[in-house]
Amino acid sequence: MVKAHQVTQNLSSSFSLTNFNTSSELTDRDRAISAANKAAQAYYGWSSTLPTERRSLLLKAADNIERHSLELKQIASEEVGSKVSWLDSNIETAAKLLRYAASLATQIDGEILATDYPKKTSMACRQSVGVCLGMASWNAPIILAVRAIAMPLACGNTVILKASELCPETHKMIGRVITEAGLPDNVLTVVTNELEEADQVVEALIAHPAIRRINFTGSTRVGRVIAKLSARYLKRCLLELSGKSPFIVLDDANVEAAVDAAIYGSFVNQGQLCMATEKVIVQDSIADAFITCFVTKAKVLKSSVTADPNHKLGPLINIESGKRIQALIDDAIEKGAELLCGGKVNGVFLDATIIDNVTPSMRIYSEECFGPLAQIVRCYSDEDALTIANDTEYGLSAAVFSKDTSRALNIARKIESGICHINSSTVADEAQAPFGGMKSSGYGRFGSKSSIDEFTELRWITVAQDGSGSPPI
Repeated sequence: MVKAHQVTQNLSSSFSLTNFNTSSELTDRDRAISAANKAAQAYYGWSSTLPTERRSLLLKAADNIERHSLELKQIASEEVGSKVSWLDSNIETAAKLLRYAASLATQIDGEILATDYPKKTSMACRQSVGVCLGMASWNAPIILAVRAIAMPLACGNTVILKASELCPETHKMIGRVITEAGLPDNVLTVVTNELEEADQVVEALIAHPAIRRINFTGSTRVGRVIAKLSARYLKRCLLELSGKSPFIVLDDANVEAAVDAAIYGSFVNQGQLCMATEKVIVQDSIADAFITCFVTKAKVLKSSVTADPNHKLGPLINIESGKRIQALIDDAIEKGAELLCGGKVNGVFLDATIIDNVTPSMRIYSEECFGPLAQIVRCYSDEDALTIANDTEYGLSAAVFSKDTSRALNIARKIESGICHINSSTVADEAQAPFGGMKSSGYGRFGSKSSIDEFTELRWITVAQDGSGSPPI
């Protein structure tokens, strides 16, 4: 398999692929960005492409994603160790993202504004911004790369996608598949880099004058760096970052339904999701019944190699992740938490793990785990549950389970998160929904019509009749 640090090559005449490893290749980077800028800004460039044509190409790209699904899943499985079921979901969601973006290509509109000048027409107009830089994470390798590309293209921008160091081949393949739908030269470019050089490459990309928008999906630690760099160069950025999703189970909840949602939210893709269920907050009167059922279902979720059909969980992304998670587990046990199942990392393998009686003194209470590890915090009242849910720097996703929708909705409105689901999992994604967080989980929104604002420039344009728009001095 070609690794991220190896020299790459053009995959087609219309698909640029660069790798920044030596000083001589810096010229290649600048040339790639300049070519993307020219493709965006030329009088007959991508920004001038008819909306219906952009829509047609994005629809073809969605078809291509599905047509190449087996190859994409094979590459992604080899690089990040995801199970086939998760990659199937990636393919399905990625295709939906492209088709939804296609539908919005013809919905980028403006408005006629009121004006005090009777012979003047005043308009608010949206137009493409130029070159958009997207940076996608590895944990949902197909979804996140497509999400970084689809709406910018629909809005008439060209895209530079910086591939994840952990799944460069997957992201390169996505670039090729989308480009082969018929994109013109230099409209989509994928760049890769060596892990130890990522910071220099990212700053060089953000600093380039042709880059006008940045979107990043990844950890809050790196997101802060991206935000500082974007501010330094006065670039607008969209950040979707880490999470610590609370999952509230009220005393009137359907226990079995809540357990099923917690199982999925905590352990899908080995819990390596920003919106994974981490902090399970259960009211005392229902706690024992919930925990008994939760543990029973979790105990059968064993971790093994991706290709093993007898085990529901695949490997963690790397050894370092396993060591970090084991340290979190050990810290909690030393401080009085009770291990109910799992809990022993074996290299990159960890069975579904549940820890009870978690308190704020434990690292696991506040740090994002990013593994198959659910923590239970008991509470007394609705107010207590809400306080615990908001006792975190993060605010991406949340869930509330109750048979009383009004009661659950009252809590949902007060949870400090960009997303909250009532009577369903914290893990969900739909192209037509605004996806993003609050607090240290980032800002801005992928998905829905709100994403048009992220990737277009809003301009004020007026037209005066016969030069009558200017008052005398």
